[in-house]
Amino acid sequence: MKKLKVYFNRWFSVAYHYMNAIRNNEDGIPFEIYATHSDPQHMALQASDVAEVEPRISGVEYARYCADFCQRHGIDVFIPRWNMLDISKNLHLFDEIGTKVIVCRDTELLEQLMEKDLFYESIRQKDIVTIPDYAIASNAEQFKHAYETLTARGHKVCFKPCNTEGGMGFRIIDNERNPLEELFGHTLNHISFEEAYRVLSSTESFPNLMVMELLEGYEYSIDCLADRNGKLLAAVPRRKAGGRLRLLEHHTELLDVAHKVADAYHIPYNYNIQVKYNGERPKLLEINPRMSGGLHVSCLSGINFPYLAVKSALGHEVGPLYPQYDILASHIEQPITIRKSLH
Repeated sequence: MKKLKVYFNRWFSVAYHYMNAIRNNEDGIPFEIYATHSDPQHMALQASDVAEVEPRISGVEYARYCADFCQRHGIDVFIPRWNMLDISKNLHLFDEIGTKVIVCRDTELLEQLMEKDLFYESIRQKDIVTIPDYAIASNAEQFKHAYETLTARGHKVCFKPCNTEGGMGFRIIDNERNPLEELFGHTLNHISFEEAYRVLSSTESFPNLMVMELLEGYEYSIDCLADRNGKLLAAVPRRKAGGRLRLLEHHTELLDVAHKVADAYHIPYNYNIQVKYNGERPKLLEINPRMSGGLHVSCLSGINFPYLAVKSALGHEVGPLYPQYDILASHIEQPITIRKSLH
């Protein structure tokens, strides 16, 4: 049987697990995995069969590089992360060579999902899930006004850049912090208002910050799998259960949120809904239109999220699917030998 070729561009290191999930698929279909990254020793390259160092370019030029890579290697399915929006805006480059791309083709929706403030305004108009109290700041005075408004409502406050991934740039405003204790203890993402204001005042403007209420309850990532048309096939709520522990839960309220998001937005393939509780109410943090950093944990539910997205992109029907829940999971590091040369 001819091996199908799947290409990952500049991904997180957990792509190592996604590549192996595709390779070890339940249908026994043989795959050859291709990967590119700007760092020749990045973990995302180590599970691939063929790896290449990316040039440091962006925009349409980067989309053309990826399309050229796909054409040179006869790639069947491309799973992008880096410069996802530019790739989506230039899908004709991939359509012309017959490469299926696992990305949201609705570029307006994709842009909303990647810019948190735009998406909050979109979802505010729909009865899906509550959003936190927030304000957008692009200069120090706006930041001060947002902070004072939120604290006047009784909220603790945090902030994060509107266009970023994971925990990058996330800070909790804490005016009771003890820098000396922090110096001798664990590094914290806490900062006092005065320190944040002083730093932000050093420039006339900065990229949009989302200043919002701090949610202190349970945090969930709802890993979702949809077909190429955005029909939801499976959803697995994954809760942070302390330290490295993660609990896969059959959580009726959050599964309902997943179905409402799918019905409203029709996001295709793999995506991730992040919510956090404040008291008894879940509030939306963000929706990531890609495989999440913890998706390999949700695969313990029996749903091979990466492979089934590829299967759907190739035009095959997927389902019905029945995830297993009530699974407590964790992880440990495992040493591997780094490949020294690239193709």
